[in-house]
Amino acid sequence: MFVDEVDIYVEGGRGGDGCISFRREKFVPYGGPDGGDGGDGGSVIIQAQEGLHSLAPLLHRKHWRAARGQHGKGSDCHGASGQDLIIPVPPGTIVSDAEQNFVLKDLSRPGDQVVVARGGKGGKGNASFKSPTNRAPRQRTLGQPGEARHVRLELKLIADVGLVGKPNAGKSTLLSRLSRARPKIASYPFTTKYPHLGLVQVGMDRSFVLADLPGLIEGAHTGAGLGHDFLRHIQRAGILVHLLEPHPYDGTQPLPNYQAIRHELEAFDPQLAQRPEIVVVTKADLPGAAEVSQQLSHYLGREVLLISAATGQGLNQLVTTILQTLDQHRTAASPP
Repeated sequence: MFVDEVDIYVEGGRGGDGCISFRREKFVPYGGPDGGDGGDGGSVIIQAQEGLHSLAPLLHRKHWRAARGQHGKGSDCHGASGQDLIIPVPPGTIVSDAEQNFVLKDLSRPGDQVVVARGGKGGKGNASFKSPTNRAPRQRTLGQPGEARHVRLELKLIADVGLVGKPNAGKSTLLSRLSRARPKIASYPFTTKYPHLGLVQVGMDRSFVLADLPGLIEGAHTGAGLGHDFLRHIQRAGILVHLLEPHPYDGTQPLPNYQAIRHELEAFDPQLAQRPEIVVVTKADLPGAAEVSQQLSHYLGREVLLISAATGQGLNQLVTTILQTLDQHRTAASPP
């Protein structure tokens, strides 16, 4: 199950209490305070870990609490600190305070982490209060409670290439042909209900991550068709591959469909309109597909690729174009 948004409650461990104790030893006439300090409580840490692609493991556990610190003991024994609680999440997870509505950290790379609830400090034992004027202190302090907050986790998948287009444009079929991902494929629209990731290996030393995103409809930027849930994943893609059917199932035309999707992307995030884009006409084995490709190329003033995931036509050219565009995008994005 794919889950890309979860609210949880996190609480740091309480610190251990300090101890009141006095030394009692044979042949030692004058004992002294020897109560140890309490240990600090553990903290709750959210960490991005490679290999995770969904927040589903967190869906059925809403309350996360780190271990508390141990109480201090006699003979100057300090309590052990509580163990930190690490919550693993996929890279690309944005951690926010759900009540104050501000971002704590964007965990964009594996290994990134953020402390969302610090553990409480341990209390002081009476040995900490001894002095020349107070040789038998009978005071201590209690451990402090840990921090607590409601946290919202929002996943935005990280991919080099994002496949966009209308429902039934052939995105899932293309992903299955280029990678080992096996999304559900059917002849009806809206087959894809959540994003899929696939690794495309090119030769021995080149690869890129391809994301199959559910089909977009008009009004997606306002939330129509779960538009917000899907559009946010496009924000992480380095480049876009826009797939168009030559003969859409709903009787519409490829050019208006292209313009509609471009409008939705720009309305949701104007920066998406500036993202490098490769336009592709799919299902080249259908009659009239080549003519549609030529018409779109004339309208856009640039090359429009023609492919067929069923027969393999044009796939090598598409992969080559993606690699070239990725290289150009990374060069342009890197600092001089």
